[in-house]
Amino acid sequence: MEKFNLQIPASSGVEASVKRELEKLGFGKTSAVNGRILLQGDVNDVAKLNVNLRCGERVLWVLDTFSATDFDQLYDNIYRFNWQDYLPKDAKILLYAKSVKSKLGAIKPICAVSKKAIVDKLKGHYKCDLFEEGARFMIEVDIFEDVATVTLDTSGDGLHKRGYRSLAYTAPLKETLAASLIDMSYFHPEKPFADLFCGSGTLPIEAAMIALNIAPGLTRTFDCTKWGESFSKAVDLAKEEAKASERLDRVINVKGFDVNERAISIARYHARRAGVEDKIHLQTADMRTFSTKTRFGVLISNLPYGIRIGKEQDLNLLYKDFGNVVKNLPDWNCYVLTPDKNFERYFGQRASKHRKLYNANIECCYYSFPSKTKPTK
Repeated sequence: MEKFNLQIPASSGVEASVKRELEKLGFGKTSAVNGRILLQGDVNDVAKLNVNLRCGERVLWVLDTFSATDFDQLYDNIYRFNWQDYLPKDAKILLYAKSVKSKLGAIKPICAVSKKAIVDKLKGHYKCDLFEEGARFMIEVDIFEDVATVTLDTSGDGLHKRGYRSLAYTAPLKETLAASLIDMSYFHPEKPFADLFCGSGTLPIEAAMIALNIAPGLTRTFDCTKWGESFSKAVDLAKEEAKASERLDRVINVKGFDVNERAISIARYHARRAGVEDKIHLQTADMRTFSTKTRFGVLISNLPYGIRIGKEQDLNLLYKDFGNVVKNLPDWNCYVLTPDKNFERYFGQRASKHRKLYNANIECCYYSFPSKTKPTK
């Protein structure tokens, strides 16, 4: 089966997590360029990636790469591509663009010129007007240092949209980022897991899905399934294989707590939609009351942000109290995501590792506080 070039966009700071999961999926060692993981694959691989990727944002099919220093060059190079081999005459074409360190920096004109070139090519081939009432084709023109890479998005909606999170709650954590935070921790299915600020439940739900080997894309659709029988059959097969590898018989210890009763109600609803409601414990509780005799657990929390929730002085006290809770968990590995650069000062401990990440375009730091005993993964 023919292989083609693919790209997996990864949020800043989580590229290593995406590369690790690609290796686990059998794609070997991969390289990262400008926040995108590069690899090769066929139709079946595209399906497998869309169904199984937890940390990657999308699966992009690389169609062409060329130099683009002015709009004439951009139009000519896009026009010369055989779009009729990929797009039917009723294709709904959506154009996106990015430009970094390039002479062509205006995004809207890049999109307009690119789409005109595609439409002109298709009109010339099909000998008719285009009404764009068919399947969706999301095309991106990414220009970096005057080199344009044209990709076709096989995923459609971003892969963070697993399908289980449908109710809104204050400042939710993106599912792909939650999975990355867990990947960067010492969590594995035999370890207890807790989130003391679980909000709408994303972290404990993702932890449970990982422990039970429930594929994140099992219940959602992808744009590529509307492109022909080969993609549709490949996705169906990938879902069947993912379903067969689930470990729903596994006993896990995953818990989520939040002081807000409505948050826990939403978290339970999302856990039910994700198929893990009977596998995790979700409870309304103040984090200050948390204690456990269970050893060697993993605690991960996305803390309230001063720029979105509460007053700074209240948060400083909350950080201090949270630090006291963690001090009473000497055998647990603790991980905290927050944008507060003074967090360690109020928490009362210095982190062993710091990693810069972005949550909803907010620059954050992921702090690691290892257990007092040697951790094992």
